[in-house]
Amino acid sequence: MPIKIPSDLPAYDVLTNEGVMVMSPDQAARQDIRPLRIGLLNLMPKKIQTENQFARLIGATPLQIDLTLIRMTEHQTRNTAAEHMAEFYQSFQEVKDQKFDGLLITGAPIEHLPFEEVTYWDELCEVFDWTQTNVHSTFGVCWGGMAMINYFNGVKKHMLDHKAFGCFRHQNMTPASPYLRGFSDDCVVPVSRWTEIRQEEVEACPGLSTMLGSDETGPCLIEDPDHRALYIFNHFEYDSDTLKQEYDRDVASGTEINVPLNYYPDDDPTRVPQNRWRSHAHLLYGNWINEIYETTPYEIDRIGVETTDLRA
Repeated sequence: MPIKIPSDLPAYDVLTNEGVMVMSPDQAARQDIRPLRIGLLNLMPKKIQTENQFARLIGATPLQIDLTLIRMTEHQTRNTAAEHMAEFYQSFQEVKDQKFDGLLITGAPIEHLPFEEVTYWDELCEVFDWTQTNVHSTFGVCWGGMAMINYFNGVKKHMLDHKAFGCFRHQNMTPASPYLRGFSDDCVVPVSRWTEIRQEEVEACPGLSTMLGSDETGPCLIEDPDHRALYIFNHFEYDSDTLKQEYDRDVASGTEINVPLNYYPDDDPTRVPQNRWRSHAHLLYGNWINEIYETTPYEIDRIGVETTDLRA
């Protein structure tokens, strides 16, 4: 089954050209099936790029996905056309009475700020609370994951002396987890952040489980079953050239930045970077969608009230 998105959303043509099955709302209406409702709370400045990245991953499963793009209510983006935001996005206040099978909360380039100084922090805390009654499973990504694990568990983010930047090997620490079904014993994950979550602080919180971790960059993927949430601090969703774009941007602006490690062949930025994470990216997000399908209530209004596990 395909992902349902508006036919004039830029991701529609991008995914179609990549061979991902997509359908318009009119086409989806002709199928007698309940799609999984997935929300994308997009906090990134490059909205369209982020839409493409996540739609590609969640749209590659056999299940029909109904994707809703969500923005913070009062925050105004400066990097995406207002017409695009008005046509394709709904504010959180507009969707908060609805229920979703899954919610993705992206990162944001504000990791240097204390959480409480983020202009939309109060509303984001409202979102976090809302996920406990209106969302079956939530996936916090990078800063979004750090904010969520801090809110629910008090785990702090810590500034790094230098940016963790590149592609790093991570160990599969919970191979029996359904979220890591099909994963190798280790895998490569793109990393791009100035902050970290520390493993000892995760271990101090009962119920949290680190599923992927790196000796170099620390915890990557954490499960929080008490809040029906996953937190990932790195970027399986990145395109092949995303780290290159970030590196070139910083070089052009005169920002001090190291060449992303283990990304370019021989760490030579004049060469074409290699994508060594794509297959595991599809596995992770496909497993997340499948786990939602197997446990979410068929009647969407029952989300937050009951869990139906098809494996029971």
